[in-house]
Amino acid sequence: MPHLAEGIARFQREVFPAKAGLFARLATGHRPGTLFVGCSDARVLPELITQTDPGELFVVRNAGNLVPAHTPGADGVTAAVEYAVAVLGVRDVVVCGHSACGAMTALAEGHDLAAAPAVAAWLRHADASLARTAATGRHGDVDALVRENVTAQLANLATHPSVASALAAGAVRLHGWVFDIADGTVEELPAAGPALAA
Repeated sequence: MPHLAEGIARFQREVFPAKAGLFARLATGHRPGTLFVGCSDARVLPELITQTDPGELFVVRNAGNLVPAHTPGADGVTAAVEYAVAVLGVRDVVVCGHSACGAMTALAEGHDLAAAPAVAAWLRHADASLARTAATGRHGDVDALVRENVTAQLANLATHPSVASALAAGAVRLHGWVFDIADGTVEELPAAGPALAA
């Protein structure tokens, strides 16, 4: 923990003063242009990858960058998606998977998750991704599963009423990205829409 306290002190001393005007504006509200759904993996930092300032991204992170298909009732991901699209009016939604994803590796390699029942239940939201990967003859291929999972989560996003309405009105675009940790590249999946990054 001492390194976190040191980081806060450095932020207050070196970073905040240079961005004091930005934080003053953000203190009264924000209008991010993009909802970024990414993995909780500590190696995948949306603001670092995209080089964005505070207030530019509305970020949702969870194990496996999963978006459950819409169902009655609420959960944290559904609430965040609805808020970003219906209230904040984001224009773009990115689902970003990444290389060496622990969640996708566990699924692809059939790891025993009995000791982590909540994780096992959560990863059921990637069942369609597993089925798609198997159907292409790439069962057990982590890289293929990462890509199929991004595509499946984009399909799940479109089941949410706020997203479906915004898509029908041409008010939002969906994008699927895969971040490669080793070389720092971001690949936009072809079926996801117009390119945002290379």
